[in-house]
Amino acid sequence: MTVEKLSVSTVQKFIPARNSKSRKGENGITLVVGGSYIYHGAPILSSIAALKCGTDLVYTCVPKINVAPTRAISPNLIVIPLVDQKLTLGAVNKLIGAFPRNLHSATVGMGLAIQERNSLLRLVKSLLDRDVRLSLDASALIPEVLPLLENKNVVVTPHAGEFKRLFGEVPPDSEGERIDLVEMKAKEFGITVLLKGATDIISDGSMTYLNEKRTPCMTVGGTGDVLSGLVAGLLSRNRNALESAAAASFVNGLAGSESQKKLGLHMTSMDLLDEIPFAMMPFDRIL
Repeated sequence: MTVEKLSVSTVQKFIPARNSKSRKGENGITLVVGGSYIYHGAPILSSIAALKCGTDLVYTCVPKINVAPTRAISPNLIVIPLVDQKLTLGAVNKLIGAFPRNLHSATVGMGLAIQERNSLLRLVKSLLDRDVRLSLDASALIPEVLPLLENKNVVVTPHAGEFKRLFGEVPPDSEGERIDLVEMKAKEFGITVLLKGATDIISDGSMTYLNEKRTPCMTVGGTGDVLSGLVAGLLSRNRNALESAAAASFVNGLAGSESQKKLGLHMTSMDLLDEIPFAMMPFDRIL
């Protein structure tokens, strides 16, 4: 296995240049599915993160009880209501009929209340059948989903507890053993794994990237939701799941570092969003 620490020069290769004559939609169309009665903010953070990293169009699908506050927080969000308060088979079937045309990527799970696991599996399969590049987080990280993901353009973004729920093993404290475990699971299931932590570990089973952040302010709630939006946003422009996940981790870390410099340990995830455009600037290229 090859292990490499992420750097600006490496990440520059992972973020495509923008064509000066491109039109709306050609720089990414992304779907975000998340939210619940309690966690209304998670899909909002993901959606704005996807927009701020350069995605042209972001569709935000939330339970109907969350539609009004989601629309109110930003005129940039295109909101698709789930017909139920949780992810049910009926709600998924209605959502499938409302999928945007030419959808490039999606992220599912942040703050999402799931009524029945089959509804999640139906949604994931429908997205993958349409060749949508996929990022899964939070409540979408259940072991039943793994057989659907093999050798597809999929990134999973667990923290240690979600990693245990998804794969049945606890990530060890030793960094070397932690890397070995992530590589093993990525290879076994044919996916890209982004294990979040003080050092993010991103692997597809053959190549592994490390992103050491040194930003304790990022323990605040919502930074993982921002990361999920970045993964999906960058996946909408680069089909390579490993490269997009690595770039998202690096940009998220840069934004967190800048927030910490300005605000110390008092950052919120909304502050993190504000730094994303500046973190992206080293990678902006126009053809």
